Amino acid sequence: MFGSNRSAAKAYARVGLETGVTAASPHKLIAMLFEGAMIAILRAQNHMQAGQIVEKGQAISKAISIIDSGLHASLNLKAGGEVAENLDALYGYMTQQLAQAHLKNDLALLQEVHGLLSQLKSAWDAIDPQAAARAEVSAGQAASGQVFASVKA
Repeated sequence: MFGSNRSAAKAYARVGLETGVTAASPHKLIAMLFEGAMIAILRAQNHMQAGQIVEKGQAISKAISIIDSGLHASLNLKAGGEVAENLDALYGYMTQQLAQAHLKNDLALLQEVHGLLSQLKSAWDAIDPQAAARAEVSAGQAASGQVFASVKA
C-alpha cells in the first residue's frame, strides 16, 4: 500500500531541500552551491576509490554542473570587477581539473578542486550579511543588558 521507507526518506529530503532553497537568502544559495559541489566531489572520490566508473562520472558531472550552471552563472562580471573576473577564471580552471580527474582517474585533482571550493566557501561564509546582522543584534543585546545591570546596581 505504501512505498518503502527509503523512497519516503528521499521524498522528505527533496521537499526539505526545496523548502530550504525557497527560504534561503541569495547569500545562502551560493553557500549551498559550494556545499553541493563539494559533496559531489567527495562522492566522486569514494566512487573512484571503489572502482565505480559510472557513479564516479555522474558525481563529477554533477560537480561540474553546479560550478558552471550555479556558481559561474551567478557571477556579474560587469559589477563584480576584478574579483568576478578572477572567480570566472577559477571556476573555469576547476571544471577543467574535474574533467581531467575523470579522464585520468586522478584522485589528487579531485582533492585540489575540493580544497579550492572549501577555501572559497570559508571566505563566502565570512562575509555573510545575515551573520553580521545577528552579531550586531547580539552585541546590542549584551550592551543593553550591561547598561541595565549597571542602572539596577
